[in-house]
Amino acid sequence: MKKLISAALAALLALSLAACGQSNSSSASTDSTASASQGSQAGASGETAADFTGDGFDPSIDYASLDGTTITVAASPTPHAEILEVAGDILAQAGITLKVQEFTDYVQPNMVTESGEVDANYFQHQAYLDNFNEENGTHLVSVAKIHYEPLGLYPGKTKSIDELADGAKISVPNDTSNEARALQLLAAQGLIELKPEAGLTATKNDITSNPKNLEIVEMEAAQLPRTLADVDMAVINGNYATQAGFSSAKDALAAESADSEAAQIYPNVLVVKEGHENDPAILALAAALKSDAVRSFIDETYGGAVVPLF
Repeated sequence: MKKLISAALAALLALSLAACGQSNSSSASTDSTASASQGSQAGASGETAADFTGDGFDPSIDYASLDGTTITVAASPTPHAEILEVAGDILAQAGITLKVQEFTDYVQPNMVTESGEVDANYFQHQAYLDNFNEENGTHLVSVAKIHYEPLGLYPGKTKSIDELADGAKISVPNDTSNEARALQLLAAQGLIELKPEAGLTATKNDITSNPKNLEIVEMEAAQLPRTLADVDMAVINGNYATQAGFSSAKDALAAESADSEAAQIYPNVLVVKEGHENDPAILALAAALKSDAVRSFIDETYGGAVVPLF
């Protein structure tokens, strides 16, 4: 009998301990839920960062529901990541964390956006995006036009257009949209002539007149500033020129006008995978990028090399 009583007591003790363990686990889960609930209630009562109505605010967005959200964006280091830092300060006031992953090429930012590794990207203009989708079968769409970067012709071995010798080398970006843009800039300086129908898909094969027998050197855009000393001149993308310390307004021998047709054709855009363009977090990011703070930062920092389009 004593053995039976002892066994029964041991069983009761085990059940009691198990019940305590379940109670603690359930309590931890409840505490987490309660904390989130309290955060939501505090946001509704105006006690958290989610009660945001300042510069960069979009009244159509429920910022309280985004409190605690993290947005990850792929971007070129300059100027895009720098501009995003300003937007991130604005989003932080609404309890939103902005994480920026920097890339130095024009391919990977789109691929990680397509795969869902990041929420958005900000590094490219609309014409490049359209061409990338067509060539790679990706499904990326622009959400907002943010800025424009005038393409510039920069001196290397030769310091002025008039000094260009017969057979001089001029390097240009090798991606379709930017090469066409570079060639159009050279044509505007009277250095070459292009087939009228070539337009935004022009390559050096579309050159119909080249009086100085210029050698057009196609090169990955990121390499253009680094190899400038090896060529007579280079047409350099705005972001890479800025990153190298050049300004199209001060250092370029020729540049696209900020009020030109190119400014409308080549706006730098915030991009997401199709289907996410109306996500509240993405709309909040777009609103922050179009804020007065971002506009002032662009104007004060880049001296005309980057032009806000909002």
